[in-house]
Amino acid sequence: MGFAVWIEQETAWAQGTHEYRPMGAAVVALNDLFRPRDFSARRRAPDRMAQSFAGLFGSLEEVNVYLRSQRIQKNLPPPEPRLRSLI
Repeated sequence: MGFAVWIEQETAWAQGTHEYRPMGAAVVALNDLFRPRDFSARRRAPDRMAQSFAGLFGSLEEVNVYLRSQRIQKNLPPPEPRLRSLI
């Protein structure tokens, strides 16, 4: 597993692989966390040479720990719980 992460103004991007298979890319608000279902092969992540590139991470959990630390530094509110279904 491996994830590349970019932090932009109000969003965080991640592009990942799982067991050497591309997962695609995901984008979430800075006050949210990544989940495996957020990733889409159709979405394209920013260029790795962009100034917003934050680094490479070994797992999705490491990415989320990093996002939490960024949230604390910027005084952002915690993520809202996601609703799975209305029914």
